[in-house]
Amino acid sequence: MSFHARLPARSLLAVSLIAAMGSVSAREMPAQQAASGPADTQPGNTTTSKELDSISVIGRGETRQVQRITAKDMKTLPPGASPLKVLEKLPGVHFESADSYGNYEWSTRISLRGFNQTHLGFTLDDVPLGDMSYGNNNGLHISRALISENLGGAELASGIGALGTASTGNLGGTVQFHSSDPAPEYGVTVAQTIGSDSTYRTYGRLDTGDHHGFAMYLSAESASADKWKGDGKQKQFQFNGKAIYNFGDSKVGALFTTSKRNETDYQDLSWDMLKRLGWNWDNYAPDWQAAVDTAKTQCGAAYVYTCDDAYYAGRGLRNDSVASVFGDFALAEGVRLKATAYHHENRGQGHWFTPYQASFPGTPQETPISIRTTEYGINRSGLTANIEWTLGNNLLQAGVWGEDSKHTVQRNFYFISGPVDDSYFLHNPNIRKFYQRYNTRTRMFYLQDSITLLDGRMHVDVGVKSPHTTTTSTSVLGSYANGSLKAGKGVLPQLGFGYRFDDHNELFASYAQNIAAFQAGISGPLATTQVAFDTFGGKLKPEESSTLEAGYRHGDDLFEGSLALYTVKFKNRLLSIAQCTSGIQGCPSAYANVGTVNSRGAEATFILKPMQGLRWYSTLSYNKSTYADDYTDGATLVPVKGKTTVDSPRLLFSTELAWAMNDWDARLAGNYTGKRYYTYLNDNSVPGYWMFNASAGYDFGKTGFLQDFRVALNVTNLANRHYFGTIGSNGFAASDASGYFATMQAGAPRQAMLTATAKF
Repeated sequence: MSFHARLPARSLLAVSLIAAMGSVSAREMPAQQAASGPADTQPGNTTTSKELDSISVIGRGETRQVQRITAKDMKTLPPGASPLKVLEKLPGVHFESADSYGNYEWSTRISLRGFNQTHLGFTLDDVPLGDMSYGNNNGLHISRALISENLGGAELASGIGALGTASTGNLGGTVQFHSSDPAPEYGVTVAQTIGSDSTYRTYGRLDTGDHHGFAMYLSAESASADKWKGDGKQKQFQFNGKAIYNFGDSKVGALFTTSKRNETDYQDLSWDMLKRLGWNWDNYAPDWQAAVDTAKTQCGAAYVYTCDDAYYAGRGLRNDSVASVFGDFALAEGVRLKATAYHHENRGQGHWFTPYQASFPGTPQETPISIRTTEYGINRSGLTANIEWTLGNNLLQAGVWGEDSKHTVQRNFYFISGPVDDSYFLHNPNIRKFYQRYNTRTRMFYLQDSITLLDGRMHVDVGVKSPHTTTTSTSVLGSYANGSLKAGKGVLPQLGFGYRFDDHNELFASYAQNIAAFQAGISGPLATTQVAFDTFGGKLKPEESSTLEAGYRHGDDLFEGSLALYTVKFKNRLLSIAQCTSGIQGCPSAYANVGTVNSRGAEATFILKPMQGLRWYSTLSYNKSTYADDYTDGATLVPVKGKTTVDSPRLLFSTELAWAMNDWDARLAGNYTGKRYYTYLNDNSVPGYWMFNASAGYDFGKTGFLQDFRVALNVTNLANRHYFGTIGSNGFAASDASGYFATMQAGAPRQAMLTATAKF
């Protein structure tokens, strides 16, 4: 029975129309605290974008480690940059990308406390975004879900996410994004950006203003830029529309977003390639003959490893549409019902001009290159809902999340006789390798009681959740397995404690357990042969984590700061390895549980406000994540016990100086990322590096018929240094002592963007 079928028709209609702008309710505070500091927010829910401007950046009042950003924090980055990129200044966050915007999804990576992207949870206005990985099977990237100017803010929980977060993989934390609300006054905003590498971006937004409780905005973006090296463009078109109707103490609304993204790939590099070819090496396009010559002489029967130095080109195409309806209803004194109903459709293709499959083989038209595609589809619908009841000193919450998702993935080859424009979706392949369908059914229920004691000085959160996910794979074509995997727990506890000494100082501590669902798609355990799955699939256990964290916060008019300590145990780690067992022909690869990862660390945040208009923000993070168990790959022992986990820098430091006076504002930001390993045996790595970004803007105010006019300059990689941004673009290897594994992406050089913004 489907999730929707469990609800009566009238209840389903009501819940579908009453989705909340966010699902966080503020704790009641003593008058003294309310007057002296920001409002606290309640774990287990989200926050409206309007509230984000008034709540604590360092999460004062929370029993978990929580940090927040607002739309103002985006000013350091050029317009159109991914909201993920601004998160890198927060403690515990490691973000990388090969482009200055953080939007090139093949290279984009974010991790928290050593947990990579597939082990984190992301939402936008309570709509789950999945793990936002490349070739996503359960969501979409935030850079496609929302235009950056329409970001209201974000809440980062770098270890323990809010209990009701709609995610099946948040072992290591959550990021909850919030779109901005419609403006109360009528207005039109137009922004034009030009910059390095032929950057040209136009943004527009129309706000209707408030009309008897109803307000709406329509917004669009069109962006195009050349790659900073090699040939090709990165293009994106987006549309966002949001409407809200307020009546009494309740509201309903809707959000609709679309995105069409077309990105040309950068070539992955190895240390060997860097030494031979340099930082600016890329694919061959538009030199078709060079690609053909390489395919003929280096990729045939007499293969040499330089065959993979470059290909003609590669591309990623993604089209998405997301729609949600939401509301927040006051049912009675102290009782609120909030919910979000949503639907998401995605279509994607990844293109690779491959030298490993000839076009028209054995014919006079034979060409040593064809286009290999990986083709994706997502069709998912879901509902989140929670009810809150304030009863004396207790805030009781109960919530549900249900989603039914269909994901398809196929691998095809298209024959070509020469260089072609592949910036569109291809049809009618010449060879079909496989076609797989995945159906994923997710159901989650949670309960939480937040208790206020000692005249508001003490807060205790006690909660449990019960997630259950079933993923079923059906092979339409090819040799991948048919089968099902289930991941679920009856009770996963989450406990929190907070004690406020006075208006400025508080302690917090929290503990939580989580499990992750098995992934659908070609990066999941069902993407193996039927024999291998039948033999090993039943032995798999869901990945699990248990997190304990504690800390101290201080906040006053001059200084805000926090210090958090944590320890995490990540169990049942899944890895695709060779499974050499008697009775199995050959040595098939299949996923297996290969042990535990232990993580310990500390995070410090320092915010100094010495005078009006001047703020110095800094964070320092230390993380030690190590493998606790060796594993066997086929017949080979891989002795990783005690080794540092891949792509997990031990040290992260960020600092930002922001200044605003009269009509001027300026920001200078610096980030240090420590050494990172890309092999499990730690026999190869990339060094640490510094990165600086800067911005400056001037607001002319009312100018002629314009209500406001502003000009801003953004400069990224101010020092113009060479560095490896992304590692693991092609995965990680047990060993690469020789430096031949091409799984790294060079970061973008210095780039500048000038933006003029006019409001009518």
